[in-house]
Amino acid sequence: MGLQSTFHAPHGGADFLGWRKTRAGTTEIIYDDGVARRMVWRVASAQPSEDRIADALRVAVGALRVVPTLYDELKKRAISIERIAG
Repeated sequence: MGLQSTFHAPHGGADFLGWRKTRAGTTEIIYDDGVARRMVWRVASAQPSEDRIADALRVAVGALRVVPTLYDELKKRAISIERIAG
């Protein structure tokens, strides 16, 4: 089964979370609320677990407060990030 890299809010909101690999090989996490807010973070570790990132994004996008839940879920999984946009 393939690994999902994009997630949309199941509760009818326009919230979007996703992760991507850049040309340089780094992993980035993207959040967009569908209206005015877009944020991008770079994953700080060199070889992050894509499974753990996908799990954290899946849980966060299902919450009513997506960004705070995302921070909590990444912290639980020891995934360090640095904000680069938004």
